[in-house]
Amino acid sequence: MVLATEFTKLIGCEAPIQLAAMGGGPALCAAAANAGALGMLGAVNMPSPVLEHLLAALRAGSPEGKIGVNFLMPFFSLENPDDLARLELAANTADIVEFFYGMPDADLVRRVHDSGALASWQVGSADEARAALDAGCDMIVAQGVEAGGHIRGTTPILALLDQVCAFADMPVLAAGGPGGGAGLATVLDAGAAGQRIGTRFLTASESTAHPDYVTALLRARAEETVCTEAFGVGWPDAPHRVLRSCLEAAQNHPEDVVGTMNRGGQEMAVPKFFVAWPDESATGNVAAMCQFAGESVEGVTQRQSAADIVREIVSEAEALLE
Repeated sequence: MVLATEFTKLIGCEAPIQLAAMGGGPALCAAAANAGALGMLGAVNMPSPVLEHLLAALRAGSPEGKIGVNFLMPFFSLENPDDLARLELAANTADIVEFFYGMPDADLVRRVHDSGALASWQVGSADEARAALDAGCDMIVAQGVEAGGHIRGTTPILALLDQVCAFADMPVLAAGGPGGGAGLATVLDAGAAGQRIGTRFLTASESTAHPDYVTALLRARAEETVCTEAFGVGWPDAPHRVLRSCLEAAQNHPEDVVGTMNRGGQEMAVPKFFVAWPDESATGNVAAMCQFAGESVEGVTQRQSAADIVREIVSEAEALLE
């Protein structure tokens, strides 16, 4: 793979691809990192001992790969001692620490730098991107409204890239928009230094997504996703892009609980409209659980290893850019 960009130079990885921090576990993260991408581990609502265990497993699975840790700001506070412990642990272990869903904070960026890691902020607007630049971030992820999962922005990705790349003097990654090698080529041509990819990796063989969820992704088209605040149990008043089918299934589910999932070794009830996506432990009406999907889902047609996904996307993009 020869698609060198300012992102690959900054991180030291081979492919201009970042795995979205979806909470898919260390195996998927390690597989993406071993394939030359930047593997990302989500740390939302995760006690520091659990994060330490997962980071150890991740490093064991990818000793040389480039990895990062993501924190969601609605679930993070500088007043919480364990949040500070998680932040220090992440910055001492990972190559980059990423923040999302809040205005960039120079104090957080400084803490990451003091521990020796790079700092990134995922933004949904040009104003947030300027704030990330002022806060001292090393990298920005610009999220378009087409992205799956937690949606911060309201602007299509190519329009947002046009705005952000006009002033950003650091690598800018694109989240959302077209998928596959064509998508990567498109955002690179638009000024991005790489692409953040989530939906396609949810169907990777290393993903912990429930098989029924994977099947739904493989069958879905772009117009079968919807941005909604309906899945607000656990995170109210926040828009998420999901498969329309899961929204309809949840609306038609007659009871307040749709099933169960295992969390931290314990089985927990999954209330209707709970914000977490169903993993392999899910039981019950999986079709009515939160099934994140970006508009790029239409290009996800087969289950592959993370390595094959990275290689295919990069080789397709190389051919198109040539």
